[in-house]
Amino acid sequence: MSLPPPHSPPRSRESVGSTESEKLAPSFVVETKITPIERYDIINDEDSTLDPVYTAKARIIGDALQEIGMGRYQWYLFFLTGFGWFSDNLWPVVTGLLLPPTINEFQYQGAWLKFAQALGSLVGCAFWGISSDIWGRRWAFNLTLFITGVFAMAAGASSNATALCALVAAWSVGVGGNLPVDSAVFLEFVPASHQYLLTVLSVWWAIGQLVGSLVAWPLIADFSCASASDCPRSSNQGWRYFLYAMGGLMTLLFFVRFLLFHLHESPKFLMSRGRDAEAVDVVRQVARFNGKESSLTLDMLEEVDRAAAEREQAKEAKVQQVKVVVKEARGTGVKANLRRKLSVLSLDHVRGLFATPKLAVSTTILIIIWALIGLAFPLYNGFIPYFLATRGADFGDGSVYITYRNQVILSVVGLPGALIAGWMVELPHFGRKGTLATSTIVTGVFLFAATTARTSNALLGWNCGYSVTSNVMYGVLYAITPELFPAKDRGTGSALVASANHICGALAPIVAIYANLTTSVPIYVAGAAFILGGLLAFGLPFEPRGKASI
Repeated sequence: MSLPPPHSPPRSRESVGSTESEKLAPSFVVETKITPIERYDIINDEDSTLDPVYTAKARIIGDALQEIGMGRYQWYLFFLTGFGWFSDNLWPVVTGLLLPPTINEFQYQGAWLKFAQALGSLVGCAFWGISSDIWGRRWAFNLTLFITGVFAMAAGASSNATALCALVAAWSVGVGGNLPVDSAVFLEFVPASHQYLLTVLSVWWAIGQLVGSLVAWPLIADFSCASASDCPRSSNQGWRYFLYAMGGLMTLLFFVRFLLFHLHESPKFLMSRGRDAEAVDVVRQVARFNGKESSLTLDMLEEVDRAAAEREQAKEAKVQQVKVVVKEARGTGVKANLRRKLSVLSLDHVRGLFATPKLAVSTTILIIIWALIGLAFPLYNGFIPYFLATRGADFGDGSVYITYRNQVILSVVGLPGALIAGWMVELPHFGRKGTLATSTIVTGVFLFAATTARTSNALLGWNCGYSVTSNVMYGVLYAITPELFPAKDRGTGSALVASANHICGALAPIVAIYANLTTSVPIYVAGAAFILGGLLAFGLPFEPRGKASI
């Protein structure tokens, strides 16, 4: 979650050893040097219902990362976490592209394939997100890609629709973990002055769509049967080759992450678990990897605990009972450590997302926005090959070639969306909230406009506009969501909103079953959901722009 810095005069980023590239980054206010005790007192005096011990330590670690700056370790993470964004958009596109050839071969209702994907993603985001707050980020970060790749390659050998749907659900368990885990990993290592890069990471999201479309174009177009009336397996191998290729790519990306890079556990996660020494050691190792030295010491974090203990002891004479309760709540002492270890499976991480009225409003709005987009996005994008093909047939150019050509064009024009989003979120009059609200509303408007198309080129033009604005929208949404959650509850928060997204995503196939996909009805539903989500974004009570996440 992003909160304003304590009330202290600012210092320039140059004073913490910023490089020339950092001076060009968006402006960010960094606190003056204050002692850990002063920091704790300031936070405590602000009467924040967030734990002042945790908040003070999170800001100390944040300052240490800012001192290190944006170095090799963070840039490597930009690429490696980008694999998660890549996967997150690639596999919904893959599922959509599988629909025509697999329906021809297996003669089943294609909506069940999308339902299996949504169900698997729901399980994945809930499990990996919550587990990352309990056991850490590292294993989830690596295993999600491995699970996706293995089950996707297995799906290429499916002999019937039931096996295919089951394996789609299995690979989606891996895909579902990307948002909760990868966004937390990147945000918790990047210096505050470069948090805007979390938005730019969505360029990988657009690349995932482009790669999927480019690989599918020759494979499915050239190795697919012409119609459902004559579609034996031997003449319909394209979609299988496609799954082998994409599954193999995911497995390769897993090995790149696992073998070629050592991911340290998040220092803020370690600190939230009372493992301060390990958190300090991680920050120092990252600094050394970047060719720098960190001034962070274990005593700086322990001094916050001592400040909390001293303030609590001062209250002992007045209210003896308060000392024990507050001490355990603050996380100091052996008893509190034991309590924390025994309560990792409790609902504390969920309650932490609603700890204050403003935080409760923020979490609730995010859940609703993700739910609305969860319905709208798969309803439109998941069935866009059908939509383009049927409309193309009306325009006299509904060939497989034209369908996939248009899919590639839509993927290419969406690439600048991430860069536009990264620029807009730092504009004073837009920020995260304004950019999210505007791009989401305009995305919905483009969908309504697409229903007016009377030529193939007009339809493609409206869809190109939708592709750009939806990439801006997702870029901001993927960034603002983890920024608005405290690090100790970030995985759970991301899992919660992603679960709402996938639950409503599971409803999209049901809508498709009862609404004729050759009409504009699904488009109207999707457009209205986008517009409503954009209006709700204006109501978010926090603006993370220029503030360090905690």
